[in-house]
Amino acid sequence: MRRTLILAVTLLVLGGGALFYAVRAARVDQGGGSAAFDLARPGQVVVRDQGTGLVRGSRTRCERFATASGTGLCLVTDVARTYAVVVDRTMKETRRLHIAGIPSRARVSPSGRMISWTVFVTGDSYNKSGFSTWTGILDNRTGYAITNMEQIPLIKDGRRYHSPDVNYWGVTFAADDNRFYATVSTRGQTYLVQGDYGRWEARVLRSNAECPSLSPDGRRLVFKKRMPGGAWRLHALDLSTMAETPLAEGANIDDQAAWLDGTTVMYAKGRDVWAVPADGTGAARLLVAGASSPSAVR
Repeated sequence: MRRTLILAVTLLVLGGGALFYAVRAARVDQGGGSAAFDLARPGQVVVRDQGTGLVRGSRTRCERFATASGTGLCLVTDVARTYAVVVDRTMKETRRLHIAGIPSRARVSPSGRMISWTVFVTGDSYNKSGFSTWTGILDNRTGYAITNMEQIPLIKDGRRYHSPDVNYWGVTFAADDNRFYATVSTRGQTYLVQGDYGRWEARVLRSNAECPSLSPDGRRLVFKKRMPGGAWRLHALDLSTMAETPLAEGANIDDQAAWLDGTTVMYAKGRDVWAVPADGTGAARLLVAGASSPSAVR
């Protein structure tokens, strides 16, 4: 039995104020772009304004937003329908896909080619909690879209894994537009997986690592880890050694972090975007107030 739309879910909040980057925000502009707004201008952090829902500096309203290399992804709801809207550097719409669910995560690969989104849905016969997720991937160059990746062949403990409750969310892409990482849940456990888009398969790397975000150099991931008592804490993972490091943010963080630069990550806490060093040192600091969905333009 397939899913129907979930009626309500709490949306994540991001925010901030820029330190080394200029802060910009973009709303989804249904009618056209703005010559004054440029998603491809390096040195800015593009954010969604928490109060208006607009991507600051544009006329586009989004529930979730992400951008890289002059390509943006705006997840937007319109009455009972949800869309993944791809925009160009001026926020002009270039592609629109109807997707089922409530927006949760949005990501664009470093080149701007690969697009991914996660939505909350309800109606799966295997799901006892009331809702699950669908995660889609779009090749923006070819237009080929997979609206729900749960049928990707999964390798666990060296063997093909089968279970009706396999559920994915939180994709992050490598610079080659082929390798990606994501969270998979099954039988009450969550795992970090590494995916190969070309071969269309994924393999489990480790347990208890959710909402990964790949560093600009492709060597590290930041993820949220479930701690005793149920809170999530941000950790960094060295992909060459698989050693993890807790970050100096003591709050419960239920978000897919993004990289501000090669040494710092940013994430939602309360109604703001905060930043913290990715090596476990230092302390968390307010980055952008009253904003969400931050993307650093490099």
